[in-house]
Amino acid sequence: MSQAFASDFDRVIDRSNTSSSKWEKYAGRDILPFWIADMEFPAPKFVLDAIRERLDQEIIGYTRVPDTLNRAFQGWLQRSCNWTVPDEWLVWVPGVVPGFNLAARAVAEPDSAVLIPTPVYYPFLTVPGNTGLEAQKVALQPGSDGRWTMDVDALQASVTERTRLLMFCNPQNPTGRVYSKAELTALADFCIEHNLTLCSDEIHCSLVLDEHARHIPVASLSPEIAQRSISLYAATKTYNIPGLPCAVAVIPNADLRAAFRTAKADLVPDVGPLAIAASTAAFADESSYLPELKDYLRGNLKRLREVIGPRLTHLEGTYLAWVDMRDTAVADRPGDFFESHGLGLSDGAAFGAPGFVRFNFACPRAFLEQGLTRFETAMAALSRD
Repeated sequence: MSQAFASDFDRVIDRSNTSSSKWEKYAGRDILPFWIADMEFPAPKFVLDAIRERLDQEIIGYTRVPDTLNRAFQGWLQRSCNWTVPDEWLVWVPGVVPGFNLAARAVAEPDSAVLIPTPVYYPFLTVPGNTGLEAQKVALQPGSDGRWTMDVDALQASVTERTRLLMFCNPQNPTGRVYSKAELTALADFCIEHNLTLCSDEIHCSLVLDEHARHIPVASLSPEIAQRSISLYAATKTYNIPGLPCAVAVIPNADLRAAFRTAKADLVPDVGPLAIAASTAAFADESSYLPELKDYLRGNLKRLREVIGPRLTHLEGTYLAWVDMRDTAVADRPGDFFESHGLGLSDGAAFGAPGFVRFNFACPRAFLEQGLTRFETAMAALSRD
């Protein structure tokens, strides 16, 4: 395999004076940011070249989604997930977060509710307030093997006649689970039994790091679950282009798709031309970029395991490590504690799981080592107190 991208993963890029959300959070303080989920790697050259080529057209006007983006996405979905989808199932939106808010609006009725397994990517938790739905939160269960699992019995106990929607993400953020076919089938059967729409955020599906795990689109399991599913995809995490938001909702059911489009109308903008160019290049990618990226992330994950040890949840996918601090004196404020030692992590309370922190390890190894040194220093101070 070509190593054309290896030097990019090791290169430390100065992001000061770029208005980076990740870095500006701690501007003026000696805190290294490992919180928000963008990578410290450059976008690959073929993506940047596609943006530059689009800029050569000089006018950045209103833009319809071209067939080239559909073809690139469909080819990528077939290659990576063995799922073939037609054009008419695709609805493009400026990001997965607008996507799952639109999914909720598409199915919302007066006094209806949404089931949300937690912990979960924190924008999920704002959807009920945004859309007038009641939140029905159901805790995922950490297993003895370190894998967090869906508690179908708890879902059964929580669902009511007012529940219209179940929202989840796979690979799971923040626990790093990649759900098995058996788990997804059980979830699909549950949704069919209770006549629920299933909204699945699959943005991290290219980032499966455990060589024994495989991403399966839940909507690909059967025609029955496909007809009640909204599946969300984007290239923005894998190719580090979140500043150019572009996502697609795959919606096989024509009525559900029409409701989604109605919810979208005049509420969110169309995808912009630079985002279209970048995502088209990313979805069309068949280079060594992704295999090399995953190999590098596996190396970083190995270092985290060596330093953090059993506090680290068993991670199968994503580049976001989930660290258990519940047995410590700082369980009620672990994010603040690590910030006081120069390490900026995401506090688990925002994900619905106080006592945990999330650690983004998608960065050059030299930068990761700086963060791990601060982690060790913080833990040593904690043990002395």
